[in-house]
Amino acid sequence: MKRFTEFHNLLIIAFLCVCVLFYSLPMHAQDHQTLRSQLKEATEELSYYPDSVDLRLKKAALNLQLEQWQYAKDEYDQVLRSHPDNIAGLYYRAYANQQLGRYNFARLDYENLLKVVPGHFSAQLGLALLNQKDKHHTEAMNQINRLVNQFPDSAVAYAARAGMEQEQGMIELAVYDYTEALKRDADNADYLLNRVELWLKLGRKQRAKADLDKLVELGVPRPALKKWYKQL
Repeated sequence: MKRFTEFHNLLIIAFLCVCVLFYSLPMHAQDHQTLRSQLKEATEELSYYPDSVDLRLKKAALNLQLEQWQYAKDEYDQVLRSHPDNIAGLYYRAYANQQLGRYNFARLDYENLLKVVPGHFSAQLGLALLNQKDKHHTEAMNQINRLVNQFPDSAVAYAARAGMEQEQGMIELAVYDYTEALKRDADNADYLLNRVELWLKLGRKQRAKADLDKLVELGVPRPALKKWYKQL
């Protein structure tokens, strides 16, 4: 169960970082069916042990992966009724609330988590991204700046700030931050593709081409990059 929880943490961090990606791969039907089968098993197991926090978190994780936000939230509600300081419950319910458009509730969960674990990287990141999405731009930027200062070796922090800057039209600053992210995670295809978009907006086609060629070297099929190569 401990190994599952560690995987669960990584999964949600990946979800929170989706703001720096341009697209995500669709879930294959087979994967969807596998998850539904696992959910059925978890639901049945939970019916035998309804007081098990680990089993409830396991089921909620499957609800999240299937994008069943309300069901996931309901499970985390149950966890938090009996364990109000449960880190997983607060963190993942914040994400589910965000997906449900319940931004104030999501914000409260992140803030409560930060009271339990001050400086929690993913909670700070989630809160900054939430405020950006909710158009609290100044607050979001202050929070992400603080996160970058606290975790200067984090490629994710720099990329998240770049995504915010890109959304707000601060193109040069976004280029700088994606470059800093790539210094820390040189082969990250998502960061490279985002920087390609920025180079093209700035009219720096040679630099865009260099990043596109790097993507091909990393194994991205050239036909998949046709849209960007045509803009050179």
